[in-house]
Amino acid sequence: DALMQQCGVGVEGQTMDSNPMEKERGITITAKNTSVPYKGVKINILDTPGHADFGSEVERVLRAIDCVLLVVDAQEGPMPQTRFVLEKSLELGLKPIVVINKIDKPAADAKKVHDEVFELFMELGANDDQLDFTTVYAIGRQGVAMKNLEDEKKDLTPLLDTILEKVPKATGDINNPFKAQVFNLAYDNFLGRMAVARIYDGIAKVGEEIIVKKATGETRKGKITKVYTFNGIARVDAQTAEAGDIAMIAGFADIFIGETFIKNAEQEPMDAIHIDEPTIALNFLVNDSPFAGKEGKFVTGRQIRDRLEKELEINVGLRVDFDTEKYLVYGRGELHIGVLLETMRREGYELQVSQPQVIFHEKDGVKEEPYEELVIDVPVESAGVVMEKLGRRKAMITDMSEKHGVNRIKAEIPTRGLLGYRGEFVIDTKGLGILSARYLKFGPYAGEITRRLVGSMTSMATGKSLAFSLWNLQDRGIIYILPTTEVYEGMVIGNTSKGEEMMVNPTKGKQLSNMRSSGADEAIVLVPAWEISIERGLEIMNADEYLEVTPKSVRLRKQLLTE
Repeated sequence: DALMQQCGVGVEGQTMDSNPMEKERGITITAKNTSVPYKGVKINILDTPGHADFGSEVERVLRAIDCVLLVVDAQEGPMPQTRFVLEKSLELGLKPIVVINKIDKPAADAKKVHDEVFELFMELGANDDQLDFTTVYAIGRQGVAMKNLEDEKKDLTPLLDTILEKVPKATGDINNPFKAQVFNLAYDNFLGRMAVARIYDGIAKVGEEIIVKKATGETRKGKITKVYTFNGIARVDAQTAEAGDIAMIAGFADIFIGETFIKNAEQEPMDAIHIDEPTIALNFLVNDSPFAGKEGKFVTGRQIRDRLEKELEINVGLRVDFDTEKYLVYGRGELHIGVLLETMRREGYELQVSQPQVIFHEKDGVKEEPYEELVIDVPVESAGVVMEKLGRRKAMITDMSEKHGVNRIKAEIPTRGLLGYRGEFVIDTKGLGILSARYLKFGPYAGEITRRLVGSMTSMATGKSLAFSLWNLQDRGIIYILPTTEVYEGMVIGNTSKGEEMMVNPTKGKQLSNMRSSGADEAIVLVPAWEISIERGLEIMNADEYLEVTPKSVRLRKQLLTE
């Protein structure tokens, strides 16, 4: 954002993370591109998510770039997601420029972080040329960068100069036949689906006949109806776009990510974009609860199917099996699925989903499951309870260190063990812990894992919940609903701390009579409800429950509503 402002293409308050979900969560979810002019050179920038759940966004844009700016926090150092992005870029032979950001943090240690990044490069098998990386120090918030820590803090010129000096000029010959690969899709109400592509050779011209070729060799013809280039995040209408640039091309309603545009049929297509396998699966179903259809605009199986098919066009990390009434959706993690569900509910969709399950593989007759690398920073006083919970979830601690009263724990954990742990972790560390994870590998099955020690408190009546009955129930566990919430038979309204399943009546009012009793005027004091969000619901639900998602509510319910 600061680069765009200093190069004159951004305005105050404008940000690359334009999606409302990204603004709320403070993270990047989808990869986006922008361009900035500097000293007569056009620099194309692709912003990718750091979170491993959105790794497919990184994998699809890495092919379109010539260099990587690896941004590392000067206090936290390399996190699992840093490793993920770096590993992918080193495999493609790119030489990263390391940017150590937030050097103004109180506990920042830029020199130590520089050494940690160097160690990470070595661990990932970087060659001698890649190990000789350039480092720039920055404070993104203030929009300043320095080549050395002692330099004057002025603006981002040192970073832009480093980019001009170290990043090779975009390859490609405008005299060769046209060739480009699609790495993103955009949509326009008038032009329909448009391809965002990196042009490797030749020139894209409006009105020109070209061929779309898949990696398998299949071809189809089409005509370019519109070409846009980028100035900042704004698209600019253009007649042509040439080799080395990133352009938006319209005229191909059935274009997909990874396909190649070519001029002549004999030209070879680009390699297919390889995406890592999904690690979790869950069912998307039509909502059949007693409150079905009250809040949603799109509620039928056909509408949900159409929406998932549309999502598959742009969300390359997602896979859907449409063979049965229940649509089996495969994703990269709880956050990946949670963001999709949140987006759908905001668009007016109503549906229910089953508990996320890990995808198992079988290799040489041995059952295998996905493992994740976990990096946890916790205050020393919370480390004990975190270690205990990790042990219960079959985690293997690989490294531990302490600095400034904060313990850093590194572990390998089965994805099954990590599902549903983030919420507990926040409570155990009183919100002071930081947990990052990334997919590591498929390893041997770890055996049974106890994920939940609590039972479900299920409503046996339909009606409006009352404060009096919730007041009596709150001693038995944690309540998920507020007074006056509409409930139905089979809806889960809380959990029981002793672990048993419990049928309760949250609609029962106080018996009023003209007889005096000792407890007549006790004040009803309710503990604040632990209200369910989509991610929280995916974490805490049992195998015999569904999460009901509507535009206004998120409810947990039993799959079989009556006993």
